[in-house]
Amino acid sequence: MRPQRDSRKTVMSAGAPGLVPDLRTSAFLLDVDGTLVDIAPTPGEVRVLPSLLRTLARLIARTDGAVALVSGRAIADLDRLFDPLRLAAVGGHGAEFRLPDGTDVHRRDAPALGADLKRALSAIAGAGVLAEDKGYSVALHYRLVPEKEPLVRAAVARVCAQSAQEPVEILPGKAVVEIKRAGFSKATGVQELMKRVPFRGRVPIFIGDDTTDESVFAIMPEFGGLGLSVGRQVAGAINRFDAPADVRQWLERIVPAESEAR
Repeated sequence: MRPQRDSRKTVMSAGAPGLVPDLRTSAFLLDVDGTLVDIAPTPGEVRVLPSLLRTLARLIARTDGAVALVSGRAIADLDRLFDPLRLAAVGGHGAEFRLPDGTDVHRRDAPALGADLKRALSAIAGAGVLAEDKGYSVALHYRLVPEKEPLVRAAVARVCAQSAQEPVEILPGKAVVEIKRAGFSKATGVQELMKRVPFRGRVPIFIGDDTTDESVFAIMPEFGGLGLSVGRQVAGAINRFDAPADVRQWLERIVPAESEAR
């Protein structure tokens, strides 16, 4: 393992959101829902503002491509949201992986949930609870009926306990419970990403908000990196933003529009 650096002295002049990173040596790893974009009543209603697309395009240019989305969404879904951008990405909680040039698109060695288990989990949906089949996982959203959280969690635990398939992992989130096979995570995807150009050797700055992001915060010291959380203080994060709007404003501040003319 390479020596750890005092990354705070390397990339920041003050605590976030006053963080001033050196774009020549930093890499940006960005969660999507609840971090870059606001949570919507359903996953399909999430929208990416044109101003955010312009900001991300400038950030990519100024960092020589060292910008990646780190999400539970599939990469195909990320492409839909961020069209026309095609960002480097860790998708499906680490099941999918893509480099900035787009040529290294592949699904990592991560098995999808079996059809029987998917059907049993999807049967929990109804009366305001939405089931989302992500391929590698199933997400049960109860944002429309938050009072059903205990029922959803209990039903998921019961179905998973009865499954005879490979071990699964239950990921609680913001008004959602997601179920995937064990053995891969956002952290394993980030570890793979950081081995590759243009991320290799840079100081990663990870921004995330939810339980599924905690594994990435935990590995930031491996790379001398920084973690910033959104909405709550998380172990391993040096500071936090209050809301996704604050994250977007900070990104705009570090790559202002006038930088396009430089």
